[in-house]
Amino acid sequence: MANPQTYFANKIIWITGASSGIGKELALAYSKISGVSLILSARRIEKLTEIAKQCEQNGAKCTVFPLDLEQTDTLDEKSREAIAIYGRIDVLVNNGGISQRSLTIETPIANDRKIMEIDYFSSIIITKAVLPQMIENGFGHIAVTSSISGCFGFPQRSAYCAAKHAIYGFYEALDIEMRSKNIAVTIISPGRINTDISLSALTKDGTPHGEMDPGQAKGLDAAVCAKRILKGMAKKKHELLVGKSELIMVQIYRKFPALFHILATKIN
Repeated sequence: MANPQTYFANKIIWITGASSGIGKELALAYSKISGVSLILSARRIEKLTEIAKQCEQNGAKCTVFPLDLEQTDTLDEKSREAIAIYGRIDVLVNNGGISQRSLTIETPIANDRKIMEIDYFSSIIITKAVLPQMIENGFGHIAVTSSISGCFGFPQRSAYCAAKHAIYGFYEALDIEMRSKNIAVTIISPGRINTDISLSALTKDGTPHGEMDPGQAKGLDAAVCAKRILKGMAKKKHELLVGKSELIMVQIYRKFPALFHILATKIN
């Protein structure tokens, strides 16, 4: 059976969105594995620095590499800089993103574009920049954080759902193309995880939502989520659904779509 301690040993791992939530817990989980070198990216340098210190205490090499995923015109060059830090990237975890809390009719197109830039285009730009050296090295693992909202539509998440659906399409195709080149692709689709994602979600006027969703507060612990992700990636799973009972909605949607739409209209 695949073991994260063996699979990720001595790997160079780049994580975006590493300053909080799932990204932070992934960094801490990876840092406990022998010989791991981490590149931690997000906008909040102070947070990244704190997490890097914890990772180093666990025995990992760690580099703080600030990154603004909304500035997509900078990401190709930034990716080359990231590769140069340790000479290669073995594992890329495209985890950074932003959510939404607004009805479709109230959401200005500027918000749709912002969410698509951050949640979709940033990840594929970075992936395309890192991919050639993975192919040349004969090994790579690319993970991307989608959402169960990437599997179906959900109220007040139209732009978010669109970006996460796009992630599924791109990385499904990439996975098929890369299987013969020893490069694994994992689409991570969390359900309700206890993180701050709802606090920073965009409202209709572009300001942060600023509230913890009740379902989010009762969600799966982010550290537990990270451990499950590592186990799933070590098994080279293509799709990794992580959460609690809400994951049943994915199966209902796939097997009983009419029932799903009845249930979805009743969700607060």
